Amino acid sequence: MSVSLDLQPRKLPEPSAALELIKPITWFPPMWAYACGVVSSGASITEHWGPLVLGVLLAGPIVCGMSQAANDWCDRHVDAINEPNRPIPSGRVPGRWGLWIALMMSALALVVGLALGPWGFGATVLAVMAAWAYSVEPIRMKRSGWWGPGLVGLSYESLPWFTGAAVMVTGAPSWEIVIVAVLYGLGAHGIMTLNDFKALEGDRQMGVNSLPVTLGPERAAKIACIVMLIPQLAVIGLLFAWGLSDRALVVLALVVLQLWAMREMMEDPKGRAPWYNGTGVLFYVSGMMVTAFALRGLGGV
Repeated sequence: MSVSLDLQPRKLPEPSAALELIKPITWFPPMWAYACGVVSSGASITEHWGPLVLGVLLAGPIVCGMSQAANDWCDRHVDAINEPNRPIPSGRVPGRWGLWIALMMSALALVVGLALGPWGFGATVLAVMAAWAYSVEPIRMKRSGWWGPGLVGLSYESLPWFTGAAVMVTGAPSWEIVIVAVLYGLGAHGIMTLNDFKALEGDRQMGVNSLPVTLGPERAAKIACIVMLIPQLAVIGLLFAWGLSDRALVVLALVVLQLWAMREMMEDPKGRAPWYNGTGVLFYVSGMMVTAFALRGLGGV
């Protein structure tokens, strides 16, 4: 099944379809990570509310929304198999409007990034480049079940966290902030792998070598769980080492809850992966904010 770009009944996108294209439900992770960076910086939030609000909007609706539009445009043939009712294959976003929306939002992201200073702009450039590298040919890093989720995890969690901290202090964050941001980004590789379960059949037909395709649902789910757990255990160890045992115990409790959710998911990995993304991931991101407040307690930067 293919998508026609020439014979579309509409000339302009439906407004609701354009909103669906940029997937508001996906904005939360980078917005949350940026907020974690702001908190961890130790800077006064009330005195820097402008960069906080602007950065959250940039990380979520603008950059993440742009990445979703770019991905849907580049994935239009896969979506015609997996989810033909999506905005582009259904014709509700006709012609090349999906591409134009992604390009216009890329330009908007760079303009808004300028308002966050050199650190914010530099991070925005990296984020836009990563979004296109993930989806567009010939790079298309999403073809790899290892590199693709890794790029998304670092872009959705590590980069916004680093940016939030850097913008608030107008400089490089402390090494503690950097290492924690990277660890949570690496752990998000597992979250992205579980997200690939919903496109299993289309990915297989279109040559996208996600881990569920190459390893099968059960093995892919096990690897996803391990990848999520190891960085969090490293964070817990660091919090203990930094004398923040109370916060470390809270994060440990959240990891235990994730273990329960993982056990439930492994009874039917393919069927319950979406359930885990709505349940177990909540404990993961809660641990991120607990850790951010712990870093703030260290004095931030």
